[in-house]
Amino acid sequence: MTTRAIGEKGSSQVFIQNLKITQLGKSGRIDEAVKVFSQMTQRNTVTYNSMISACAKNGRLGHARHLFDNMSHRNLVSWNTMIAGYLHSNMVEDAYGLFVHMPQRDLFSWTLMITCYTRNGELERARQLFSLLPDKRDPACWNAMIAGYVKKRRFEDAKRMFDEMPVKNLVSWNSMLAGYTKNGEMCFGVKFFEEMPERNVVSWNLMLDGFVQVGELDNAWKFFEKIPEPNVVSWVTMLCGFAQNGKIAQAEDLFEKMPSRNVVAWNVMLAAYVQDRRIDKAAEIFRDMPEMDSVSWTTMINGYVRVGKLDEARQLLNRMPYRNIAAQTAMISGYAHNGRMDEASQIFNQIATRDVVCWNTMIAGYAQCGRMVEALSLFRNMTNKDVVSWNTMITGYAQVGEMDKALQIFEEMGEKNIVSWNSLITGYVQNGLYLDALKSIVIMGQEGKRLDQSTFSCGLSACANLAAFRLGRQLHQMVVKTSYLSDLFVSNALITMYAKCGMVANANLVFEDINHGDIVSWNSLISGYSLNGYGKEAVALFLEMLTEGVNPDQVTFVGVLSACSHSGLVDQGLKLFKSMTEVHLIEPVAEHYACMVDLLGRAGRLEEAFEMVRDMKIKATARIWGALLGASRIHRNLQFGKYATEKLLELEPDKASNYVLLSNMHAEAGRWDEVERVRVLMKESDTDKQPGCSWIEVRNQVHAFLFDDPVQPRTSEICSVLKSLTTEMTNTSSFMASYD
Repeated sequence: MTTRAIGEKGSSQVFIQNLKITQLGKSGRIDEAVKVFSQMTQRNTVTYNSMISACAKNGRLGHARHLFDNMSHRNLVSWNTMIAGYLHSNMVEDAYGLFVHMPQRDLFSWTLMITCYTRNGELERARQLFSLLPDKRDPACWNAMIAGYVKKRRFEDAKRMFDEMPVKNLVSWNSMLAGYTKNGEMCFGVKFFEEMPERNVVSWNLMLDGFVQVGELDNAWKFFEKIPEPNVVSWVTMLCGFAQNGKIAQAEDLFEKMPSRNVVAWNVMLAAYVQDRRIDKAAEIFRDMPEMDSVSWTTMINGYVRVGKLDEARQLLNRMPYRNIAAQTAMISGYAHNGRMDEASQIFNQIATRDVVCWNTMIAGYAQCGRMVEALSLFRNMTNKDVVSWNTMITGYAQVGEMDKALQIFEEMGEKNIVSWNSLITGYVQNGLYLDALKSIVIMGQEGKRLDQSTFSCGLSACANLAAFRLGRQLHQMVVKTSYLSDLFVSNALITMYAKCGMVANANLVFEDINHGDIVSWNSLISGYSLNGYGKEAVALFLEMLTEGVNPDQVTFVGVLSACSHSGLVDQGLKLFKSMTEVHLIEPVAEHYACMVDLLGRAGRLEEAFEMVRDMKIKATARIWGALLGASRIHRNLQFGKYATEKLLELEPDKASNYVLLSNMHAEAGRWDEVERVRVLMKESDTDKQPGCSWIEVRNQVHAFLFDDPVQPRTSEICSVLKSLTTEMTNTSSFMASYD
């Protein structure tokens, strides 16, 4: 074989290997691309450029820059490829640093750098660079600037630049049109589209996609039917519109009519069936696909995960021809959601290069399972934390009741978003630290953060539990000013807050202002009536709820039965309890039985209450026995009271109040020997009696008082005032007695 033949053979082999590197890079199989590159005995400039591009597009910028720096011969493509890599990863300063050192630049170099700035939102720097452009006749850089302006919704600046262009091409017109359609400005889009001197299929597809994005499927379909020569993008865009809006039948019909289908079209139908939880149909589509990409495999794996078929998902992941981090993350999410963290960890450890979503999914899994030690270990080892990572840790610690650690994470954060604040505030509310929740809301406002519906809901919940009416009313005023009054969660929280503060009329006004209340709205007001002793009103509201066609749930009946109990509506309560099981087919739980025992007990029908407890299908709880004990004490029935107390002590042996109730019952019956015996039992049981706590709202500030708390400021002053008031009351009492 001649030297020339060997050279031609080697050149051909290098060409094939270069092409393979490019293809592997595009499909995300970067490890295989690296392997091909390392095994090459001959490399040229194209080889390096292909490898730099593959590494940059797959997030390995360090490796790409190392290759670039070690190239013996760089051409203009090498420089542009590296800048494009930085552009892909939004590393603007690194791109600019390379740009200024370029030995020569072409129009593509300038366009790349201007695009770097426009995509990053740095429009002024982009404009400054644009002004330095040697030749402004080519429309490419103009189009980049227009795209940057419309992305930031600066339509006037974009239109001004568009009008100033010396030469416009169809891309210029489409760039301006895309600004309108991609931002939902379809009125401007339609007007601009009609003014275009020429249109191509891209123009039509932009309009089609715009209508799809704003949910105007009728207009989208009208445009689709008018497209002179629709291409596969046109068909896929319309298909996406039907699929994403749950119109599966129309999507199926359109899919069957498509003249040609690419992998994207198949993936759209696959995703539609997955979204509709029709996993068998999705599996059928998956099997019929002529070709599959990483999206196909990931969508199908995620589909199995969504319906809980984790074993099928894992089998599919094992069959996947190449590893894909999105598919692996979907599998981790499925395992984590079902508490199978060891299996999730196994997948996680197999991933060589993890992205932030993968890390966050794993951390969230541990946090949801309450395994905060493992979550913290991962969190500390994570190098690319984002705000989601920090918020996940705050929520995790809040869920396990470790608010001191949640606060520590919160304070360590750099930039906090609204979710960060809400996670902390929600944690305080969930753990009964209502004062801390309100203090955090105040600090949040002082730092200029805008409160949202979640913040208001939590704040109102804290006010409700503290009965802090004035603070709650102030929050209500802020809700009105910030236009969150239409939010159902906020309205429901307002109803509860007013009801727990005893302002039932205010709660009713909020309820009446809700346009379309949900079951929580009705339950909140029914419970509010119950809490404040308005039994008849609660029952009337319940009947109105049925008339409106709202189906009651377990919470509804807890509220209305409790209302009957507090108002002595025995017959009404018994009738409602019967309808709950026979008409509404709701199985009673412990709370319902506790209400009924309390209802019957208060009415003196202790034997019926005891029979209900004895005959019920579920195991009696402390609340049920407590209701019977309370009724027994009211009616001085020592037999039932003693029996209920014995049951209570089995369930709550360390609760001091149970011993106190039994002791008081014996004392009222004059059985002092039994009183002494109960007190001895209480001491022997080493009951853990929590110190009493109360609070009062003074001048829009809530003050908490803990029994025997020396830390409370102005304690001595308060005690002194109380002592003088007591003396004054005693003197007044003596005076009134002598006067009589």
